[in-house]
Amino acid sequence: MSHRQPDLNLSPKVSDEVRKTTCYMCACRCGINVHMKRGADGTQQVAYIEGNRDHPVNKGVLCAKGSAGIMQVNAPSRLRAPLKRVGPRGSGQFEEISWDEALEIATGWLKPLREKAPEKLAFFTGRDQSQSFTGWWAQKFGTPNYAAHGGFCSVNMATAGIYTMGGSFWEFGQPDWDYTKLFILFGVAEDHDSNPIKMGIGKIKARGARVIGVNPVRSGYNAVADDWVSITPGTDGLFILSLIHVLMTAGKIDLEYLARYTNAPCLVAEAPGTPEHGLLLRGADGKTLVIDRASGALTPFDQPGVRPDLSATHTRDGILYRPVLHLMAERYLSSDYAPETVAERCGIPADKIRAVAGEIARVAFDEAFELDRQWTDFRGETHPTMVGRPVSFHAMRGISAHANGFQTARALHVLQILLGTVEVPGGFRFKPPYPKPAEIHPKPHFNVTPGAPLDGPHLGFVQGPEDLALKVDGSPARIDKAFTWENPMSAHGLMHMVISNAHAGDPYKIDTLFMYMANMAWNSSMNTRSVMEMLTDTDESGTYVIPHIIYSDAYSSEMVAYADLILPDTTYLERHDCISLLDRPICEADALADAIRWPVIAPDRDVRGFQSVLIDLGVRLGLPGFVDESGAAVYADYADYIVNHERKPGIGPLAGWRGEGGNKTGRGTPNPGQMARYIENGGFFVSHIPKAASYYKPWNAAYQNWAVESGLYDSPQPYLFQLYVEPLRKFQRAAEGHGEHQPPEHLRDRLKTVMDPLPIWYETDQQGNAGFTVNALTQRPMAMYHSWGSQNAWLRQLHGHNPLYVPTRLMREHGLRDGDWAKVTSPHGEITVPVREMAALNDATVWTWNAIGKRKGAWALKGDAPEATRGFLLNHLIHELLPPKGDGLRWANSDPITGQAAWFDLKVKIEKAIPPDESQPAFAPLTSPVGQGPDHLEWKVGK
Repeated sequence: MSHRQPDLNLSPKVSDEVRKTTCYMCACRCGINVHMKRGADGTQQVAYIEGNRDHPVNKGVLCAKGSAGIMQVNAPSRLRAPLKRVGPRGSGQFEEISWDEALEIATGWLKPLREKAPEKLAFFTGRDQSQSFTGWWAQKFGTPNYAAHGGFCSVNMATAGIYTMGGSFWEFGQPDWDYTKLFILFGVAEDHDSNPIKMGIGKIKARGARVIGVNPVRSGYNAVADDWVSITPGTDGLFILSLIHVLMTAGKIDLEYLARYTNAPCLVAEAPGTPEHGLLLRGADGKTLVIDRASGALTPFDQPGVRPDLSATHTRDGILYRPVLHLMAERYLSSDYAPETVAERCGIPADKIRAVAGEIARVAFDEAFELDRQWTDFRGETHPTMVGRPVSFHAMRGISAHANGFQTARALHVLQILLGTVEVPGGFRFKPPYPKPAEIHPKPHFNVTPGAPLDGPHLGFVQGPEDLALKVDGSPARIDKAFTWENPMSAHGLMHMVISNAHAGDPYKIDTLFMYMANMAWNSSMNTRSVMEMLTDTDESGTYVIPHIIYSDAYSSEMVAYADLILPDTTYLERHDCISLLDRPICEADALADAIRWPVIAPDRDVRGFQSVLIDLGVRLGLPGFVDESGAAVYADYADYIVNHERKPGIGPLAGWRGEGGNKTGRGTPNPGQMARYIENGGFFVSHIPKAASYYKPWNAAYQNWAVESGLYDSPQPYLFQLYVEPLRKFQRAAEGHGEHQPPEHLRDRLKTVMDPLPIWYETDQQGNAGFTVNALTQRPMAMYHSWGSQNAWLRQLHGHNPLYVPTRLMREHGLRDGDWAKVTSPHGEITVPVREMAALNDATVWTWNAIGKRKGAWALKGDAPEATRGFLLNHLIHELLPPKGDGLRWANSDPITGQAAWFDLKVKIEKAIPPDESQPAFAPLTSPVGQGPDHLEWKVGK
């Protein structure tokens, strides 16, 4: 008798309906298919999430956290209604109130400020992905105090890239995955751009390309690299400049590229002691001048037919002018940058440095190729082919979050440019709306008029001391001291300094702190314990030093307990969002692209999308742009704003299906059916760049014209890459005593040193760190981005707690074994935490995952949850201020150029400890407004 096989349904019904939108579980913004099934109550509910194969970002690939989005919309930690504090700050004692009452309270606090002192509102947001809108709201309110998360994330990378070449890594550009043969990553943790990078690495490895990872920690991308360079933290810039030394010594730089597309041939005044010293020679129209190789004549850089000379000098009025390349050769050919000189400090053998430089040179020049693709440059010259140099780079927070991060990022961009690998086949490519030179970006605005909007956008790119955000008396105009002599080029603000400065009343006191999705009472803050104390501190009269705190979040995070008013946000599947060209779009190097989110499910709680709440507040406050002349609301909600708002005529948040008939791209009148078209198309829009415009974007006439047609530029904007950044020199010049705008005396020497127009490396300020010799780092785990996944029931199973990873050498020296505990001390504090050995780690460095450790009572976690008992933060060891220098000044623990938080300059010492009952420090449990989650959490929809 034969055995009967069981009858199996090999194609079970997955869902009743598929709704396509955009993921929010990290900043990749992948396309997702949300499968819906009818639940027991008869409503359509989320049953399954998968990648959208038609989406330009992920092409169907989806990671664990993307799939786990189901548990975001079912998290026990979700806030349920507006909350008003009824106990002391930090107690977590709230009562639920109506939205009308919540908005009346907020209006009651904000309206008097707008009418009398708009600067008394500090409005700062986390990584909310709607910064063009939140910034516009703050501008209409009239406060100068607005910024988002970039100041404590990667502003060094972005700012250095824009000043140097008009764009940078991550959202600004990508490697040419089709042609790259050598891909080198610097300081990249696996959370950033995770799906596209994973897909790209797989693609290039499949055809035999090599990957090199430069990182103290060999995890994630570095673990699959063909070669790993275990650099000492904070020395990446020195390593890169040593690579430049080797390449320049060997003559392995692209001289033709440098002459045509960079300011290498532009002429710099050599007149020490005079105001002209170090400035570029310009014509009457302000254009930089070069010497033509054929005629020997001085001519504008963009003159048709010019062949810029890289070696000729010029004398005018007794001043010698030399090309930028001369200055670079003098600096970087110096033995100061020889591999043998820098090896010990970088922790990389000299032979290894030379080997990496050799491989770069071999691939860039010996494996160069040409695409048979004709194009015309901005000087009118037609080129029959496009020359490819198949070396590409990618870098992120690891090299950026240091007090020398700006110049380190500059060095990496200069390395790319010297090789001729930017905007060529096989190299680094810009994504629309970039490239954009720094000078066409707005400058920062800060002039306050009670009852009126700010005089322009808050953030921007200064071109010299005259653009600093300073009051008439020279004091900072902004609460975070952005765009001051302390950090002149702080294009993203200094969010990490807001609470500390507001508490100190330096430069002035504020009345209301308004924050969105910024967990400043825990893992988004340096000096976490002290920040909690600042938020609860009172003056002699018993009034809170920061009188009012309004906070919006979707979840019961640690920051919720420290607010006076909670405006509960929706989860990402319950609201409209706009991933806009005005902000952080999803473009690819070959295409303009943007996207939306839309409510694929309705909230089951009394919550509202934060952007729609801001629109309601704008109407209640009577803000221009939010109400018309009669006082009526201009926009019903955020979805209405997305479709109908115009930043300028014809330009709105979304580029697709514009115009009355929906047949225009980039430019066009608002289309009432635009949102429906996005939803119908899977939540995204794509417009491909013409083939002839695909490379050489800053100089390609076809791209420039296409960019104007698409609304990216108002007119063609060709420019030169800035190996030598003249605005930096202008700040040095001021520090030397020249010009109308002068810095404080105590900052002159620092400005002269750090504001070098050519990339430099300097040791970060370690005063007060004597005896602390171990570097300490954090990384974001791929399964959890910032804090957004920490309460997720699925993702908790991947990272329920975090150990301190310690290199083999330090484990042996301190007698440690896996499972032991160690006391880790910095000049600012100490923690006691479990340790694990890691061999693939720089031997003077320890590290851990960030955002795993949670405070008891937050996130609806049980009191004995592993995140609260064995999880921990390094933040307790990091301070927003440097150790005192004895001069009575408050020196920020930030990059002195941009103000970026120097998270990774942390130095510690470790010693074996008696195991405590739980990780230290341990704080008293918070009282959560949502209580504690169930012991067993299960989610299943339908049969």
